[in-house]
Amino acid sequence: MLGTSARLLKVLSLFQVQRYWSGADLAERLEITPRTLRRDVERLRTLGYPVNSTSGTAGGYQLGAGATLPPLLLDDEEAVAVAVGLRTAASGTVTGMEEASVRALAKLEQMLPPRLHRRVAALNSFILPLANQGPSVKGETLSAIAGACRDYVKLRFRYQSRDGAASSREVEPHKLVHTGRRWYLAAWDGERGDWRTFRVDRMIPKFSTGARFSPRKVPEGDFAVYVSKSITYAPYPHRARVTLQAPIEMAAERIPSGVGVLEAVNEQTCVLHMGAGSLDGLLVYLATIGFDFEVNDPPELIERVSRLAERFQRAAGA
Repeated sequence: MLGTSARLLKVLSLFQVQRYWSGADLAERLEITPRTLRRDVERLRTLGYPVNSTSGTAGGYQLGAGATLPPLLLDDEEAVAVAVGLRTAASGTVTGMEEASVRALAKLEQMLPPRLHRRVAALNSFILPLANQGPSVKGETLSAIAGACRDYVKLRFRYQSRDGAASSREVEPHKLVHTGRRWYLAAWDGERGDWRTFRVDRMIPKFSTGARFSPRKVPEGDFAVYVSKSITYAPYPHRARVTLQAPIEMAAERIPSGVGVLEAVNEQTCVLHMGAGSLDGLLVYLATIGFDFEVNDPPELIERVSRLAERFQRAAGA
């Protein structure tokens, strides 16, 4: 059986894996009696950890939010992931996070045992992020939006469209999606009766929240897929559906997510849904895509591909 100090650390670790535990499950996991568990919970409260409890046969314990942040207990893989993530965040797309990320990283690396310090150092020495070329957003803006998503609270804000026109919006926010260059909010727009995607850097950060709402069925079955289609396919006047003679894993390595949405057909082929401002824009990209392909839609693009193929044959002297 674990000693008292080790057992308290184990209790904290379990709370950080699962926020709520029934008394019976927690006592069984620690291999102690319910009476010993109650004493351990009181010791944690004395140390400043806000452990809430409910009584009765279905009673249990939950680690609540206190006035100060308690120490986090991380396993080896979690510690490495956090360290690498903090270093990446220092040059990320969230304004104002750089300094805080460096400070947190310094604290974490000071506590890492030698074996983990070597792993983190090896990873960092071969990670060289390019300077961010996209717009950045403020950390407090993301926090405000994420809080509304978490609590299912309607969000009101001013929004600037692609052409610069401003409008007032009230939406049901569901999920923040990061594409690597930009942040997007997937939300239900009640006034328009449909899902909408909003670029966070175009949201004027004077938010107010309204009534609560019930979560809706995820569009496209996945918010990431929905946002990807919204920004690479839906907004363009010319759209194409192209079958690629390549497995989806191979196509995904070569085709950036900002170009279009890939959909697996079988182990050897996949479909690319893409959009552009002109048919020529689609044609130029397909000419250099690097895979054999067949244009399924639209007919106008199929005709242009045929004419371009004839032109290339003449240019090659065929």
